[in-house]
Amino acid sequence: MPPSHIAILGGGLTGLSSAYHLARKFPRSLITVLETRTRFGGWVRSERVQITDERLGGATASVVLEAGPRTLRPNGKSVLELIHLLGLEDSLVLTPKTAAAARNRFLYVPGSATGLDLIPTTLPALFSSPLSRILLPAVLREPLRRANRPEGLLDESVDAFMARRFGKEFARVFGSAMVHGIYAADSRELSVKAAFPTVWRAEERGGGSVVRGFLRKSESGVAKHDYDMGDMAKTMEDVAVYSFKDGIQTITDALVRDLRKNPNVQLQSGVGVTALRLNPLHKRLEVTTSRDPDPIHPSHVVSTLSLPDLHAIIPPSLALPHLRANAYSTVTVVNLVFPPPPPGAPPLHPAGFGYLVPRPETGYSSRTPGILGTVFDSAALAPQDAAPAGLAKLTKLTVMLGGPHPLTPAHTAPRALLAQLAAHLGHALPAPLAVRVHRHVACIPTLGVGHVERMGELRAALGAAWAGRLEVVGAGVGGVSVGDCVEAGKRVGDAWV
Repeated sequence: MPPSHIAILGGGLTGLSSAYHLARKFPRSLITVLETRTRFGGWVRSERVQITDERLGGATASVVLEAGPRTLRPNGKSVLELIHLLGLEDSLVLTPKTAAAARNRFLYVPGSATGLDLIPTTLPALFSSPLSRILLPAVLREPLRRANRPEGLLDESVDAFMARRFGKEFARVFGSAMVHGIYAADSRELSVKAAFPTVWRAEERGGGSVVRGFLRKSESGVAKHDYDMGDMAKTMEDVAVYSFKDGIQTITDALVRDLRKNPNVQLQSGVGVTALRLNPLHKRLEVTTSRDPDPIHPSHVVSTLSLPDLHAIIPPSLALPHLRANAYSTVTVVNLVFPPPPPGAPPLHPAGFGYLVPRPETGYSSRTPGILGTVFDSAALAPQDAAPAGLAKLTKLTVMLGGPHPLTPAHTAPRALLAQLAAHLGHALPAPLAVRVHRHVACIPTLGVGHVERMGELRAALGAAWAGRLEVVGAGVGGVSVGDCVEAGKRVGDAWV
């Protein structure tokens, strides 16, 4: 029997996506979204800022600043489907594959004499890059290494996997930098099977070699899902990354607008969930909120809360396994807007997407700068911003700090941060026109070694103790990207049909 009333705990991207797709699957069901904060959208937050400054001749510039995710990749079909269904095509900002922001990504290796090093993407560049000292032997020797995955090994950390197949220095420099950019985590703690399943499977497909595995045809038999994307696949044919004229919040705002029009959907903000239980006598689900001491009784529940938050509202008699198994990263995001460089002066940053910083050789410490990476937003997303007439475009950067780095207030002090950026970019920086600092506490889960197996045990427990009427989804269960969260929302409730 289809659900009569679905309560969704959490109104972030996964919660809103879940509500949208559940409303399409079950058009007669009542859907209630409960969000503890006063706004919907979770970590997705875009802000259009008007800047007036004498360095702009007293005129006003307009820029979009992202506190959360800022660009999307076109391989996320569930996001492309949402864009089509919500009619957001005219709002897109597309970065073609030929653009410098798509082709050029950099690495800052502390102690390097060359500053920012371009990560090579072609064979000639591979042989001429300062990074070739690490890259060449690692990539060329990997197919020749004998298979060395220990028998019976079900999972390992990204760092252990990379070191085993490509060498310890490759693992520390490239593996840790990649993990900094996606998970803001320590690669020694992150599960390769959960975070990078295609890499794990490539080793199996290649008979023990990751390189050989990627050169072979991908496995067949992977489930194919239907996506109503309209012409979005064609639109994205030559696109590397994309966003929207007013930022990623365009998606969550559109979801909220659409859901508010649906008479069967109730969006409740500023309402925290204090308890969730299955009444043992009546076998009814009970959701208690901060607004009302009397519980509501949905037929089904979808939790998009962080797993530790879900653990806190479930009684011990119905406890679910592994909800507190993973750590969460706290990340500080700093948006910086600079005036256009004087005529004839070089740009503040090289043409490209941005750069990542690997794990220090000495490990994480409060004595290190704490920067995970920097995005050159004005290169990839220039159409979002408008400079006063007659002036060149402003320069917009976003710096990510923290994660495994223990931060102090000194790390994010503007003077210290500008000094670190100047050291990375190789020149002094002007005083910024605007600065925004966002501290996101416990925003990204670190999917620890064994995560895939633990989530299998969690799903089994949900089917047993909760009779399949509670689904748990979100970044703490699956992937952490925008596409992963939207995909989870699309798939939720499939077993209830």
